[in-house]
Amino acid sequence: MIETPPTASRRLHLFPDTAVFGRRLGRVAGLPSSKIELHRFPDGESLVRVRPRGERSAIVVRSLHEPDTKVMETLLASDALRRSGARRVTLVCPYLPYMRQDRVFAAGEPVSQRVFCDLLGAAFDELVTLEPHLHRVKRLTEVFPGRARALSAAPAIADFLRRSPRETFLVGPDAESRAWVGAVAKAAEMPFVVGTKTRLGDASVRVHFGDLPSARRAVIVDDIASTGATLAEAAASLRRQGVREVDAIIVHAIFAPKALSRIRRSGVRRIVSCDSIPHPTNAIRTAGLFAGAVRAKTR
Repeated sequence: MIETPPTASRRLHLFPDTAVFGRRLGRVAGLPSSKIELHRFPDGESLVRVRPRGERSAIVVRSLHEPDTKVMETLLASDALRRSGARRVTLVCPYLPYMRQDRVFAAGEPVSQRVFCDLLGAAFDELVTLEPHLHRVKRLTEVFPGRARALSAAPAIADFLRRSPRETFLVGPDAESRAWVGAVAKAAEMPFVVGTKTRLGDASVRVHFGDLPSARRAVIVDDIASTGATLAEAAASLRRQGVREVDAIIVHAIFAPKALSRIRRSGVRRIVSCDSIPHPTNAIRTAGLFAGAVRAKTR
């Protein structure tokens, strides 16, 4: 743990489940860090204890996968830091949940995205996250009340892909992936194609591709994998069209039970992910992306 004198102007505060990522971020950004302690009462309530060092600007680091318990603890951490003297509190959140429900799809449902962002906005002055799963809302600043920055994983993924064989092309599974898969392809100097996806249910989709490049290896790039249905169908479609090797790169590795085996059965040879959610497939580090944002935006 890096420690500095009490007069440090900025400090990272790390929850245990994001401590590995947080320490890496601290090293890259050149910022000291402290642990956040958690205690669970018998009724399920959480007690959060921070370790302030007199900093003016506090940065809470936590990825919010499996969010329902973590969100309350994260809000309590912000309150504790402000009561300890922090004038500005930033949330560095590698994975941001509750983005899919951005409108009422059926009578009686909430707009979860708005509720969630309002909660975070009341507690934090700034939010920095990676590839939020946005659909009809195009920018995070449209729904987060404070300063918000959504980072692109494209530079980190492109850097990883530069070590790939020359005969490789990238694949976006659906139209929603076109813009950012295109950004990855441009940075990595690789050709890419985008499929047409038809969703038949929560775990059932169809993906179709038109003409494919002649390269023997395809890498499917997607922002999130949960059931694995889209990845599996995209891989199977590519294999049916004669692609010999299919790999996959995921930003946020949610992976429901049996999702990985489903993807591998479809013909995917290797699956790697960014480290926004701790997972055995993590191979692409993103602390450098966040370090730049923290240095630029947190004062």
